[in-house]
Amino acid sequence: MTEGGAASSRHRAADSPAAVTAASARRPLGRELILREAVRFIDQRGQDRLTMRRLGAELSVEAMALYRYVPGREQLLDGVVDYVMNELYETTMTAERATTWQAYLRQMAHGVRNVAIAHPRIFPMVAVRPPAAPWLRPPLRSLRWVEGFLEALASFGFSAQESVMVYRAFATFLLGHLLLETATLAGEAEPVVEDAIGNGMTEQLAEYPRLTSLSAQLAQDAFEDEFDNALHDLITRVAGFHR
Repeated sequence: MTEGGAASSRHRAADSPAAVTAASARRPLGRELILREAVRFIDQRGQDRLTMRRLGAELSVEAMALYRYVPGREQLLDGVVDYVMNELYETTMTAERATTWQAYLRQMAHGVRNVAIAHPRIFPMVAVRPPAAPWLRPPLRSLRWVEGFLEALASFGFSAQESVMVYRAFATFLLGHLLLETATLAGEAEPVVEDAIGNGMTEQLAEYPRLTSLSAQLAQDAFEDEFDNALHDLITRVAGFHR
């Protein structure tokens, strides 16, 4: 093997889940490490399979050792959501701000989508876990994220009332699109025609000829185009009340 090939092999080995877990096990146990491992676990296996015992095994510790930092599974899931929201803050709010409000909304929207796509099995948790405050709307549920968002809108000349309207419309737009997309990515949304045929439902599908004839188009992945089109419509609607 060449020197470059060996280096590449070592790099791949270092990035493997086993190597990541082994490296984690050598570090002092703490809340940050526990949450990071929980995020990785859910990304790979899903929320339903996460238990304190299994997470402890991934970290090479007994489950009881985790309770010093996380009181229980529900608090662990809350911490996972907070961890992902912190990731969203770091990847969006710390970046250089766009120079127009239209570009800013696009920047924020795609930033949220990127995080959702990176964690398709966690994003639905963002929608259903209790928000930091009852008047915050998922997925924009972080106090400091929303503070930064509203502050940016104010800097672009939006009034308080306009800012609230934009925040609510923006959150609703993101939730509707990204819940469906992440469910598909996580394997929770099943292709209607292919799976139906595989499950012996061909005769039932024969009762719906138009649906069957359009199955190829319906099965196409158009999430990115639909996202951009809906975002454009939202920006156009905002422009109608913000002069």
